[in-house]
Amino acid sequence: MSQVSDAASHAANNMKPVQVKLVLLGEAAVGKSSLVLRFVNDEFQENKEPTIGAAFLTQKCRLEDKVIKFEIWDTAGQERFHSLAPMYYRNAQAAVVVYDVTKASSLEKAKSWVKELQRQANPNIVIALTGNKVDLVSSRRSRRMSVDNEDEDDDERDAQELDEDEEDDEDYGISRQVPTEEASAYAQESGLLFFETSAKNGQGVAEVFTEIAKKIPLEHILSSTRGGRAGGVNGGNGRVDLQNGANGQRLGGQQDKGGCAC
Repeated sequence: MSQVSDAASHAANNMKPVQVKLVLLGEAAVGKSSLVLRFVNDEFQENKEPTIGAAFLTQKCRLEDKVIKFEIWDTAGQERFHSLAPMYYRNAQAAVVVYDVTKASSLEKAKSWVKELQRQANPNIVIALTGNKVDLVSSRRSRRMSVDNEDEDDDERDAQELDEDEEDDEDYGISRQVPTEEASAYAQESGLLFFETSAKNGQGVAEVFTEIAKKIPLEHILSSTRGGRAGGVNGGNGRVDLQNGANGQRLGGQQDKGGCAC
């Protein structure tokens, strides 16, 4: 009888969402808010206003036989808000540290955030280093491929157009400044997950949160917060499915604007 009760209790616990606190950190204008809005609402806002203080959003996901409720704190990137960051990454189980692949200085800022997290945050925090805005690099690559596929008789004209494209890239700041290999090597050396994403077209965004979910010790969270039995969790082949019911709320009670733009 007790075995049946234990099994039923275990199944019930698995159905209850496991709350996972996640914080986004990074320099201003690297696309943190756009990244989380793509994940939560599958939308992209071209002219997103800067975050003031922090924004709070949630999203439920399913990982194998468990439901995870990501409680996401999207922090402001402006330096004047830096001192507030510990309020949001304190006791967080995960962090997404974002940089812009077209801005080398943003990677340096990301590295400083990683050092701060490793020094002051939860020692078991899962950190994902994420290079955003790869769509800008892709658009440049597409122009290159277009030039390469033209007739050979037009080589001189194509070369001139490519040079002009490269000059335009520099003018608009969309040439890649952070090589994938460099950022990936740093992430590996520092024990971080590594991704490159585009909040604009959604590339790689779901994978960030999927892999984070696999790495988080869910059984440890359950045992510490609900008195469940400690034990291992097989996250190797986990699958995350986005569920309905996401919402967003800024500090001060202001609701994020709704409406799907996907």
